[in-house]
Amino acid sequence: MIPIANDTRRVQFPTVTYLLIALNVVMFIIQLIGGDEFTLRYALVPANIVHGQALITILTSMFMHAGFVHIIGNMVYLWVFGPALEDVMGSIPFAIFCLICGVAATVLQILVDTSSQVPNLGASGAIAGVLGGYIVLFPREEGKEQKAHHAHTI
Repeated sequence: MIPIANDTRRVQFPTVTYLLIALNVVMFIIQLIGGDEFTLRYALVPANIVHGQALITILTSMFMHAGFVHIIGNMVYLWVFGPALEDVMGSIPFAIFCLICGVAATVLQILVDTSSQVPNLGASGAIAGVLGGYIVLFPREEGKEQKAHHAHTI
């Protein structure tokens, strides 16, 4: 089941959510144009980080994706659940929250195997944080969504 809508009340325009989606899409286009060389340069390699190299990849890797299915999946979940979270948290705190979630996921990935040479990329850690935040802030919405808005999924 793929969510395509969320009817949680919104007061403000979800500027940061849409900017994050745009940034991810632009980075993916640049990644497609730049090819493997670009991807390998800006993806995170845990062993490099442990040795104090390529530290910028802690951030750049969060906006890269392994293919169309990867970016579409992540951006759908951000588009559906991000606006409600941004509305409650406020735009700047939401942006900070997303970055913290992404960095936390990256740090955990590094700790899993500090000697790994396998490039890591994707917004999945930040998106997991958004989904977790949504569950915490709207604990009763999920049941309502399934019952009342079953037609909003494909």
